[in-house]
Amino acid sequence: MSQVQTPSQGFDPLDMRNYTLEKLPEMGGGVWMDRVKFAGVPLAIFFFLYFDLRWCGTIGVFEAQTKVAPAHCYAALAIFVSSLILWLSESIPNYLTSFLIIVAAILTGVMKMRPAFAMLGEPVMVLNIASFIMASALVATGLAKRICIYMVLRMGNSLGMMLLCFIGLNLLLGAFISATSAKTALLLPLFMVISAMYGATGGENRNNVGRNMVLQNLLANNVSASAFITGSAANLVAASLLESAGYKVYYGDWLKVMLPLSIMQCLFAWYSGTRWIFPISKEDATPKMPGGSMRLRDELIKLGKISPAEIRAGIVFLVVLLLWATDKQHGIRAEVVALAGAICVLMPSLCKLPRLGVIKWNDADIPWHMLMFSWGAYVLGGLVARTDIVGLWIHSLLDSWHAEALPKVVVFGVLALVFALTTLISESKTARTIVMFPIIIAVAKRFGWDVIGFSLPMAFLINQVYVLYFNSKPANISYLTNQYSSWESFKFGMIQMVAGIVMLILWTQYVMPLMGFDSRLW
Repeated sequence: MSQVQTPSQGFDPLDMRNYTLEKLPEMGGGVWMDRVKFAGVPLAIFFFLYFDLRWCGTIGVFEAQTKVAPAHCYAALAIFVSSLILWLSESIPNYLTSFLIIVAAILTGVMKMRPAFAMLGEPVMVLNIASFIMASALVATGLAKRICIYMVLRMGNSLGMMLLCFIGLNLLLGAFISATSAKTALLLPLFMVISAMYGATGGENRNNVGRNMVLQNLLANNVSASAFITGSAANLVAASLLESAGYKVYYGDWLKVMLPLSIMQCLFAWYSGTRWIFPISKEDATPKMPGGSMRLRDELIKLGKISPAEIRAGIVFLVVLLLWATDKQHGIRAEVVALAGAICVLMPSLCKLPRLGVIKWNDADIPWHMLMFSWGAYVLGGLVARTDIVGLWIHSLLDSWHAEALPKVVVFGVLALVFALTTLISESKTARTIVMFPIIIAVAKRFGWDVIGFSLPMAFLINQVYVLYFNSKPANISYLTNQYSSWESFKFGMIQMVAGIVMLILWTQYVMPLMGFDSRLW
């Protein structure tokens, strides 16, 4: 058995502690990103004044509509454009941009204070918070880590089965952990140790095992987020925009449509990645560094026997997931179920009885900056819905283009392609969703198509953020492992994205109607 030199003296490639996120090098934004950040604030101020003070001149569709005062439409467009510039340029933290949205919406009169502030208490916000609490229970008790290590060890030395195992782990964790970067932090040490076992220690020691291991985990991490309405904050924004437009999407309906499609795309990536794009030879599939499995077993041994807290957390996890998946049947909202689950994992000992909960409030890892960002995003979504500024533009454009003559599949395909390609220029899934989903809903309404049947499958494209290293935080973290180049990431990602769009069109046409959706495209 050939031996591989470790990258540097004193570095142990089989030590999982070497792959925690704080150990990875920091990556600068580069000259162009610095310029974009520098220009972001002045551009945002200019475009806010450009539309709010009507330097843009008269916009016919705003003056012709009678839903709200025309001045509110100009102000809404000013807030919409300037906030997107700030979010995309990242000149200031995204949650501060959200605070600015809320203040601007109130001061310009587009929204009253109480409705704007009430967005913090929207059901999707409660669902967000409760999901983070339950995810914290899985991580804090060690159950999530135990499941991950146990499943990997059960695969033995079968490299193909290990890759499939990580797809399963991403799907399992995606049900509760809505932060894809948190899933990366949990799984990265595992798949890096396995990559090292097969000689892929990064840099000069790259091989197709490491490329497949990291890139497929990156894809599965993001695609698995599409499977669940709680998989990412952007999914919740899409569901909220649909509900604001009068179309309720149930957790069970989302799961029924998205989970099989997510599995299909992950399996295609597994097969195409290991067979065509980065084929794994028999030599590559032979372990080069002994002791990797023993290190994983040592980590499992350190966790000790499964604790009562882990069992209780697992029971809550399964019961909540079951109730979520059947919400349309029993009628209990997903938000209420999530809050009940959060109560269970936080419940202290009462009357000297055994404790039901598994964590204390301070143990809950709630990313409040993300929730503040979501608050502003929901206010912006409510602002767009109230003034209908997107719908007015879409109706006007479709009329001028005589788009009624276009087949439905062409309209769907063009919107899907545009939505997918926006991932190449924006790291913010929420910002992309706020831009695209009102357009998608407006188009469906304009042509008289079923809004759920047309819009819900589009949500599959929200989390296709794996092509380039700056497309998402997990993509940035994965690139820092030094297991592949930017070109290799682009090649793998574009093939998977195009394949995903083709699958989506066929799924929408042939499978969703069998599930009861009015989604046929031709």
